[in-house]
This record gives sequence, C-alpha cells and structure tokens, in this order.
Amino acid sequence: MNITLSATLAANEDIARRRRAGQRVLNLAFGEAGLPVHPALRERLAEASRENGYGPVAGALGLREAAAGYWARRGLPTDPESVVCGPGSKPLLYALLLAIGGDIVLPMPSWVSYAAQAELAGVRPILVPAPPGEGGTPDPDQVVGAVLHARAQGRTVNTILLTLPDNPTGRLAAPETVTRLVRIARGLDLMIISDEIYRDLVHDENAAFLSPADIAPERTVVTSGLSKSLAIGGWRIGVARLTSAPLRDRLLAIASEIWSSPATPVQQAAAYAYTEPPELVERVTASRRLHGTVARAVADRFARAGAHLAYPQGGFYLYPDLAPLRRFATSAELASTLLDEYGVGVLPGSAFGDAPGNHRVRVATSLLYGEGEEQRLATLDAERPLDLPWVAASLGHLEEALAGFTERRRFAAWMPGSLAPVTP
Repeated sequence: MNITLSATLAANEDIARRRRAGQRVLNLAFGEAGLPVHPALRERLAEASRENGYGPVAGALGLREAAAGYWARRGLPTDPESVVCGPGSKPLLYALLLAIGGDIVLPMPSWVSYAAQAELAGVRPILVPAPPGEGGTPDPDQVVGAVLHARAQGRTVNTILLTLPDNPTGRLAAPETVTRLVRIARGLDLMIISDEIYRDLVHDENAAFLSPADIAPERTVVTSGLSKSLAIGGWRIGVARLTSAPLRDRLLAIASEIWSSPATPVQQAAAYAYTEPPELVERVTASRRLHGTVARAVADRFARAGAHLAYPQGGFYLYPDLAPLRRFATSAELASTLLDEYGVGVLPGSAFGDAPGNHRVRVATSLLYGEGEEQRLATLDAERPLDLPWVAASLGHLEEALAGFTERRRFAAWMPGSLAPVTP
C-alpha cells in the first residue's frame, strides 16, 4: 500500500512554510472555502459546548431530522432514520466504501482522496474519463465496457461515484449525462454514491442540477456537509442519505469502531444550519456569488494567457490545460515550476488521476479573499470584490506569473535548448 499525505494538504503545508520563510506565494492549491464562520453558528456552538458526552453513532436525532428536511426541500423526501452523520463527509465516504465493498468506478480526473480511500479500503478504482466539457461523472459511453472488462477479470464492481458539481474541474454534469449513468447503473446493478458537498455553490445560472437520487433513490447514497457552503471545514461534520436499513447497519457498525459519534456541540450547530434559517441562506447566497465572481476572474486570466479551459460552474475550482503555454514532461513538473519560479501554488492534474503527461492543473480560488476575517468579510460584502486592493493584488500576481510563464516559451522558441524544462 503506497498511501502518502493528501496532495492538497501537503501543498498547503508547503506553501505555509514558504510564506513563513518570506517567499511571496499565491495559494491556488488548497480547496478551503476561505470565509469566516457566521456569528449565528458560533453562538450555537458555544451554547452547546457543555455537551461533552458521547451521542448516538448515527448522530443526534435533531441533526438527522434537519438534514432530512434539507433534502426534502430539494425534492428528495428523506426519513431521518436513513440519515447517518459523521465527522465530515470524507470519513463517511471511506466508511461507505467499506460498507458496500467491491471495486468502484471513478471519474477521471476526480478528487484526490477517492482513489486513495479505495486503496485503503482494499478495493481498486476503475478510472473512466469524464465527458468532454463536463466533470465529476464518468463518461457513460465508456462505463459499460470498463465494468464488464473488470468483471471478466474476476473483479467485483459494486459502485459508481459522481461529484456534483465537481472538484477539480468546477464543472457540473449535464442532466442527460446523469440520466444515462443512472440507466447504466441499473443495468449493471451498481450502487451510486453522489458526493454533493458543493451542491449549494452552483453559481452558473444556466447550469441545471440533477441528482441521481432524483431518478434512482433506491440505489443512490448522497453525501454532503457544511465545510464548503458555510465554510466550517475545521468543524468536521458531514451527513449521508442511505438507501436501505442493511446498508445503514453496516455503516453504523464501521462508524462505531472508527469515530464512535460526531462531536456533540458541532452537531447542535449543524442541526441549526440544516434548518436553513434566513441569515444562513443569505450567507450561502453571498458566498455562492463571490465564489463565482472570483473563479470566473481567475479563469479569464488563464484564458487570456492562452490556456484551454471550460469555465467553472460551481464551487471554487477550475482546471486549465497549460499545454498551449509551455511544455513539460509531466503536470507535476509544471506545477513545481509555477511554484518555484513564479510563486503560484497549484496542484498537478496527476494528483487527481489525470495522465501525468497531460498539462492540466487544479486551481482553487477561494483563498484570494483576504488574509484575515476583516478582509474576508469585506470581500464577501463588496459589490465589486475584484476591485478590492488585496483581491486585485492577487489577480495581478497571477497575471504577472502567467505572462512570465508564457514569455519564457516564446524566448525558448528562438533560443532552442536554452531552457532545460522546455521541449519543442
């Protein structure tokens, strides 16, 4: 087993070390929501801080009822008994792999932890490219062949995973794609895991959201959490909507041996959040607008530099192809050069299962909102956040870096061999 520190966490720690050493680094590598906690959530957490006992493994009834209401308001009737809570959606996803068993079909590229968790769980991922221009879903035209080939080799394949909208691409699968995948999952008798932690951050008004649970609730497990929409990643709370009592029992047995129960004070705050009071709905709306504004502005800078990309539709990510700008042996080498020579931290596409020779990188835009709570709140409240000095400075840093990155390619064109990383 060759499991290393998560690429996102490793990059964030590396950038923090460089900054402490006095280097000027633009952190576009870490997918944190980058906004302060709403005061109402802090109040609920403080009020519940005396609660220090273990709670039910499935999570507090109040939180499960609130999460069920959240899904019901989105057209997915949910029994609180089918909801299981955990210390973040990430451990819930891992526990689901253990509970369901068998190999899993993943989109390529996909979030760094999916394949790593599969290996930890003793199963093998089957990576299937996403359809052109989409993200977070395996291409339906390739899924059947990939699954049948794996089964012909004696492998047990039980699950297919979707991310709606996607990390790393920031794209949302078209409803037609989701519908076709559900049809295929039924034909192949596959469970579906739909990771919808970015659902409330779809900022493209023309993008239609369709969950596979809307079509096939009997075979779709939905996972979610509040780390992205309400920026409480460090509080670690997630929820899963399950499909059957047997799966729930297996998941709870695993949870009882790994995390026992989620932190009670955090559950109390999360229960309040999932009732969606007006002040938190307003916060999510403002966050969604800001994420979209800044993500599109960053995408503009890459597009003007000559990179190829599909503009983001949700969350705070984009996935540009930098091959038109400059050639490297691998995306990891490309990302290292951007960091070492231009002070821009991104993650290589190879960290997300992409072919190493592809020149795509994952860019996270949510740490451009400021260095402290005061700046970040000002950015959130601003009518024109791109005009704020700290946001404008970050965008200027990126423009300068991309200009230098591109100029070096032009220089190499008439001075062959002068720059070792560059190939014709």
